[in-house]
Amino acid sequence: MIRKLLTIKKKKSGRDSLGHISVRHQGGQHKRFLRSIDFKRNKLDVAAKVVSIEYDPNRSAKIAFITYQDGQKGYILAPDKLNIGDTIISSAKAPIKPGNTCQLKNIPAGIPLHALEITPGKGAQMVKSAGTAAYIDSVEGNRVQVKLPSGEIRIFAGNCLATIGQLSNPDLINTNYKKAGDKRRRGIRPTVRGVAQHPNSHPHGGGEGRSSIGMNPKTPWGRPALGKKTRNKKKKSNRLIVKSRKSK
Repeated sequence: MIRKLLTIKKKKSGRDSLGHISVRHQGGQHKRFLRSIDFKRNKLDVAAKVVSIEYDPNRSAKIAFITYQDGQKGYILAPDKLNIGDTIISSAKAPIKPGNTCQLKNIPAGIPLHALEITPGKGAQMVKSAGTAAYIDSVEGNRVQVKLPSGEIRIFAGNCLATIGQLSNPDLINTNYKKAGDKRRRGIRPTVRGVAQHPNSHPHGGGEGRSSIGMNPKTPWGRPALGKKTRNKKKKSNRLIVKSRKSK
């Protein structure tokens, strides 16, 4: 653990400057350090060695501590089959091996990948959760169709970078919390059903005894919920979506 790669995470506890709850279900948590993760992987053609695989309290996947040949150190997201002592590299035509980063147009179809760029050079923006992986569907020149974990098929530029391998910690979904404190220490406050609340607190609230919603499902702020599509129909990136995650 390198001190210069760590910063103390400031606690906001889901409240604004006036102390009012601005984000529900977020509260106090254990003291944490933020690890500086290298999402850009822009140190090209310089090999690095995996020193350790570590737990990061700020994300679901595990992280790998690496040391480059020139002495620089850093953290990256750890793929599932990355081991201590492995050598990884970021290059335009890196070998197809877990932990290596290369351009989408150079990755064969059917290979699991993660840490996917949307805009070339901006750094990884998609597929960063534990156990997730995307797959190349087809390559047509500089246009690459990628199937995302949600099932959506989307077009990316061929020079966008992605890292080979499925992300680590796929068994996170099977985590069994033993007591309420396990979640409170993670900063998660309790969730209460709308129908169990006071009518001033939620549109579903009120009634005598066990009552149903009695209306179209709504959010606490009165907006339609449970299945209502909220994506802007005129959003520019809609033209990049080949198959929606909702379609069958």
